[in-house]
Amino acid sequence: MAGRAELLGEVLARAAAEERAALVGYLPAGFPTVADGVRAVTAMIEGGCDIVEVGLPHSDPVLDGPVIQTADDIALRGGVRIRDVIATVGEVHAATGAPVLCMTYWNPVDRYGPERFAADLADAGGAGCILPDLPVEESDGWRKAAEARGLATVFVVAPSTRDQRLARITAAGTGFVYAASLMGVTGTRASVGQEARGLVERTRATTNLPVCVGLGVSNAEQAAEVAGFADGVIVGSAFVRRLLEAPDLQAGLAGVRALAGELAEGVRAGRTAGTAAVRP
Repeated sequence: MAGRAELLGEVLARAAAEERAALVGYLPAGFPTVADGVRAVTAMIEGGCDIVEVGLPHSDPVLDGPVIQTADDIALRGGVRIRDVIATVGEVHAATGAPVLCMTYWNPVDRYGPERFAADLADAGGAGCILPDLPVEESDGWRKAAEARGLATVFVVAPSTRDQRLARITAAGTGFVYAASLMGVTGTRASVGQEARGLVERTRATTNLPVCVGLGVSNAEQAAEVAGFADGVIVGSAFVRRLLEAPDLQAGLAGVRALAGELAEGVRAGRTAGTAAVRP
């Protein structure tokens, strides 16, 4: 089975044709268990997510805040392995037909073997990888393996990324560009931050790839704000929190499904409010 990078592009293009941003949801594999994690990610798509990211839990998640760190710890204590992450990607894609990416730090991929990881992820129907800590200068081997398997390689840019380096990163990436809305780790915040809009504008000046904004979005109002200037809105910690705070699994599944619906309404409202994301 080939990778699903083309499907990822089609879904992002369809959202743009509908004059809205795409909704991208994140949840780590193995949380709260491997099987229940599959159910939770599936519920996110059923609720309104266009694309999902399945996280590979890591013991030192430098980009992730306390909410996702807690979920990662639960998954790791439960014994989640790379094969479970890839299986989660495969089961969710098979059940929903949606593009599913793996978000992972580089060390587990390096230890597993980049060519093997790319092959297994593509065979499962994965659309690609988001690699927040892989320097573009050291990414050639992975990018070749990913391209050979039809996988997208998504890099992360931040407000501190200077224009020259921004151009280098976006030239190497495929699928979309992950724009971190602010400096710091993942987590829900009262405000998304004005730096995000400027970063999207600077990123668009270097690439025709869609630019999706993550870090800090947790409700429909924030999703609408970001949807007014970005091609996609990425939400992670808010979904994790719904599961962490639920009294039981069924309530948690209902919670993530409901949140996805609220956010989906938000990304549509962002464009109808007259703040269309205009490309040069």
